[in-house]
Amino acid sequence: MQAEDMATASPPTLYTIGHSNVPAEKIVDLLRQFQIALLVDVRSQPYSKYSSQFNREIFAQTLREAVIDYRYMGDILGGRPNDPSVYKDDRIPEEKNNRQRALDYARMMNRAEFQQGIRELMDLVNSRRVAVMCSEENPAVCHRHLLIGCYLAEKGCGVLHIRGDGSIITESALAGEVRDPNTDQLSLF
Repeated sequence: MQAEDMATASPPTLYTIGHSNVPAEKIVDLLRQFQIALLVDVRSQPYSKYSSQFNREIFAQTLREAVIDYRYMGDILGGRPNDPSVYKDDRIPEEKNNRQRALDYARMMNRAEFQQGIRELMDLVNSRRVAVMCSEENPAVCHRHLLIGCYLAEKGCGVLHIRGDGSIITESALAGEVRDPNTDQLSLF
C-alpha cells in the first residue's frame, strides 16, 4: 500500500449486537442487513434457559444455515471472567448478576488473555465484516461496549452497535453516556 492510500484508508470497523430474547431469525436478519460475514460470540456463558435459541451449538447451526460464520471467544473476551484479580475487591461476587458492577475494566484490559483475544479479533476484523455478540440488547449496559468497544475505539477502531430496531449507535455516542450496568434489560425488539 502506498503512502497516499494509507492516508485515505478508513480504520477497521467492528460491529456489535445483543440478542436479548427475540427469535434467532431476527438476529440473523440484522446480521444480513449489515452484511456480517462472521459472528464472534463473546458471552462468558453462551447458554440461556430463557433464550435457548441462542445456546452456543444451536445458534452456531442457525448461523451455518444462514451462511454466516460463527466463532466463540467468550473464554477470553467475555464479561464475566472467573479470575478474582479482575474484580474490584479481588474476589468474584457470589451472585452472577453482581459481577458486572464489581468488574475492574482497566484490569481486564491489561490481562494477557484479553490482549491476545483483541489481537485475534482484530485479525478477523481486518479480513472481513465481523460482529461481536453478547446477550444484552442495549450496548450501554454490556461489556461489548464497556470493555471491548471502549478499548478498540481508543486504539482507533470504528465500533458500531447494531440495535434491535436496525439502527446503529456509534461507540463515541455511547462513550459520553453513564449507565448503571445493573439496569433491567428488557427486549426492545
